[in-house]
Amino acid sequence: MALARPEPAQEPSVTYDIAALRSQFPALTAKTAHFDGPGGTQTPQPVIDAIAEALARPLSNRGSVTLGERNAETLVTEARRAMADLLGADPRGIVFGRSATQLTYDFSRTLAATWSPGDEVVVTRLDHDANIRPWVQAAARAGATVRWAEFDPATGELTVDDIRAVLSGRTRVVAVTAASNLIGSRPAIAEISRLAHEAGALAYIDGVHYTAHTLVDLERLGADFFVCSPYKFLGPHHGVLAARPELLETLRPDKLVPSSDAVPERFELGTLPYEFLGGTRAAVDFMAGLDHAATGTRRERLAAAFTALEAHEHTLRTRLDKGLAALPGITVHSRAADRTPTLLLTFEHHSTTDAYGFLAERGVQAPSGAFYAIEASRHLGLGDTGGLRVGLAPYNDAEDVDRLLAGLGEFLTGA
Repeated sequence: MALARPEPAQEPSVTYDIAALRSQFPALTAKTAHFDGPGGTQTPQPVIDAIAEALARPLSNRGSVTLGERNAETLVTEARRAMADLLGADPRGIVFGRSATQLTYDFSRTLAATWSPGDEVVVTRLDHDANIRPWVQAAARAGATVRWAEFDPATGELTVDDIRAVLSGRTRVVAVTAASNLIGSRPAIAEISRLAHEAGALAYIDGVHYTAHTLVDLERLGADFFVCSPYKFLGPHHGVLAARPELLETLRPDKLVPSSDAVPERFELGTLPYEFLGGTRAAVDFMAGLDHAATGTRRERLAAAFTALEAHEHTLRTRLDKGLAALPGITVHSRAADRTPTLLLTFEHHSTTDAYGFLAERGVQAPSGAFYAIEASRHLGLGDTGGLRVGLAPYNDAEDVDRLLAGLGEFLTGA
């Protein structure tokens, strides 16, 4: 069956030059259409160069005496400033770790040390397991109670009322995603944080998926802790946590005796990956340049860039939604009114695992699974299998979308 080719998409802004953008990603020369961005984006050349440069120059443990020490110190300092600009945070509140999962485990253990039997922690069915299991396990060790906030599987919505229903005067932490990595739903985090604070609790926000699509403002969100992963927004593989420095000062994590007790260093175990921090600074700068006409501070350029990015992704998502609606037997589980350009699909008479392989053979990368959002997948009635996840990234274009739709059409109709 031949698919009707959608009308060419109009770029939302002349300042978002998708052809020039794509030319900076060496991986795209392989001619694969990547819809696997929610699991990790491709890397632009400036980020690759920054990592290589950090390793090529003299490098040592941080200090102020030798050139290698000073280079390491500069890499850390610049990465903290870049992430602070990206998240609307204070550089003194930026903590680096191996991954968002590792950071959440570390902070859950530190916070749980202050809990008592009868205290409560709120987790949600919408979240990635990295923002569920660390809290569930920490609560079990402390004798605290876990309260589950449900979401509506028909709409994909996690509402403020869903959180309010499980809060009490004994709630110590509300752990919630700013955007579902499985179906893209974006809960009202600012309002949820306000409710948590009114109950005397802290708001721990998983922003791993959110940060790739929306400009973060830590203060506006009301987040006490916000965790993300640079490799989801064109950077290298590690984790970042942002919090107010004065809040971090109140926490006493386990640490080595000779390691620094300063904030944020007291939370960073061992030597930092300096080369990856150089790549992270470069990734933030690259994101700030997505709107090439933007001027001003890096934060101001990031604001313009995310406005252009959201318009670009909206155009492609609209094209994708229309194309999917024309295909037979597809269920789209991403239905929330406010969501990222990430769709979870299942098929009436076909396996999503088979679709994954079929598309891969045609140079289209759209993986199948639950992607560690196991509670969300089960709550949607998909068990541990999940579905086919299609996620947009800054480098996707209309041709990518058309290739995906054509491949799905062939798969579903046998044409």
